[in-house]
Amino acid sequence: MVLSKRAEKLEPSVTLAASAKAKALKDQGIDILSLTVGEPDFFTPENIRAAAFTAIEAGKASFYTPTAGIPELRKAITNYIKEFYGLSYDTNQVIVTDGAKFALYTLFQALLDEADEVIIPVPYWVSYAEQIRLAEGTPVFVEATQEADFKVTVSQLDAARTSKTKAIILNSPANPTGVIYTKDELLAIGEWAVANDIWIISDDIYGRLVYNGHEFTPIAALSDAIRKQTIIINGVSKTYAMTGWRIGFAVGDQRIIGAMIDIASQATSNPPAVSQYAAVEALTGNQDSIEVMRQAFEQRLNDLYPLIEAIPGFTLTKPQGAFYLFPNVREAIQLCGYQTIDEFVEGLLVEAHVAVVTGAGFGAPDYLRISYAADWHTLAEAAKRIHDFVENKRQNI
Repeated sequence: MVLSKRAEKLEPSVTLAASAKAKALKDQGIDILSLTVGEPDFFTPENIRAAAFTAIEAGKASFYTPTAGIPELRKAITNYIKEFYGLSYDTNQVIVTDGAKFALYTLFQALLDEADEVIIPVPYWVSYAEQIRLAEGTPVFVEATQEADFKVTVSQLDAARTSKTKAIILNSPANPTGVIYTKDELLAIGEWAVANDIWIISDDIYGRLVYNGHEFTPIAALSDAIRKQTIIINGVSKTYAMTGWRIGFAVGDQRIIGAMIDIASQATSNPPAVSQYAAVEALTGNQDSIEVMRQAFEQRLNDLYPLIEAIPGFTLTKPQGAFYLFPNVREAIQLCGYQTIDEFVEGLLVEAHVAVVTGAGFGAPDYLRISYAADWHTLAEAAKRIHDFVENKRQNI
């Protein structure tokens, strides 16, 4: 045997695979419109870029930093949490990581033993389950149906709970559905988790990308008992258009954060120094550009939603946050003469030259994910191509 069992069992990220395939076709000169990855099309705001240049010129980017992050950034994060969550944490309750994805990875490594179970509402972000398996844990999936606005209930969670349940993951606003749990819904889940001694992993990466009057409620802010049971996962990638800078963070129980720091010290040593100084400016500097980007995403959502809804065989719930549409395309698959979502997505790519992500990787094989973190010309043309593709297939069946 050449590879480890864990490597052989690992499923690659469907979002990154779809993005790579789209890029490869573009490199061949094919006019591919890619709506795959969750990556803002905006440049990182100027004040943040300037802070990075200043750090480089001052020699601050040339050396290792503390594994947990530079003190200035850890302090900026506690101030950020105070401002947007209304919660006070010490800096020793913060770890800065190479993206929010690595914050989740180190958290699972620190929290889980073999066969420990983590409840995941379905649909879910593609990396949750695989990261849990890499930590020798067991993902337990709870179906959140479209009819229930893609939200799970306490009764569903309790039915999935066993003596091995260690944690639950909550992602609100959610990837891929864009739904937001209400304060009352989160309070019920939080109180259930506290009563059953279950950790809450709150993935808040899209918390400031909410639209049309909806509000983000941080579950950690609902009570002191819930706060103590919650690990907050967040970062600068989505809100500040900084996906390439790779800065995420986790905030919570000092013992768990300390273990995550120890694990990271043996894995990456520290996040990129220059990115950390840029992140300080992101969290503490002028926020005007953030609202400009948020408003642009809101406008794209409101303009794109009816175009996608009008495609034959597509049904969807309008998102409240993040930057994805997640239509059910079961009927469209049948109209086009395909058997599976994978065949349908491949047909869109090869024939319509539109790249989207199959919902199978999110635990929802009747759906596909469309990212509207792209310019409007691309979005409008992609919607037209998809519509024409389905219509032509339907007429030729």
